[in-house]
Amino acid sequence: MTRLLIALLGLTLALEASAQIYRCEGEGGVVEYSNSVSAGREARCRKVDLPEVTTIPTPKLPPKAAAGASAGAAANAKSGGKDFPKVDPATQKARDSDRRRIIEDELRNEKDRLATLMAEYKGGTPDRRGDERNYQKYLERVERLKDDIARSEANVATLKRELDAIRN
Repeated sequence: MTRLLIALLGLTLALEASAQIYRCEGEGGVVEYSNSVSAGREARCRKVDLPEVTTIPTPKLPPKAAAGASAGAAANAKSGGKDFPKVDPATQKARDSDRRRIIEDELRNEKDRLATLMAEYKGGTPDRRGDERNYQKYLERVERLKDDIARSEANVATLKRELDAIRN
């Protein structure tokens, strides 16, 4: 008897999971999707064939790995996150030196880009190009130049802040 009830329940759930979907054209050509067709709309609705839905359960962690990971995270949280691997001062100094060099290179490149943009902008009156016969195109280029200059100035300021933040 119990097996029969379980089988019926499983069949009911399977039927519910594979319910039919209808695509109906509403007033004014508006498309609506529904799981049922109301009276008077049968002529404007058609069944939609949908592929079966595939679900993939997440893999379970082995019990020891899950317990070890949560224990390590809990211990780190208790100590205020101070259990990070320590880096010896020489290695950290080398990393800071590399970072400083990279940021200085980026800053130099950004300053060069800013100088180029400022030279092209000419204080708000850049030269017109041959492809800008339409005055609106010229105005759009001037606006783009202003935006690029503002972005480049912001990048220079950010890179300077980054350099100041690096330990000496």
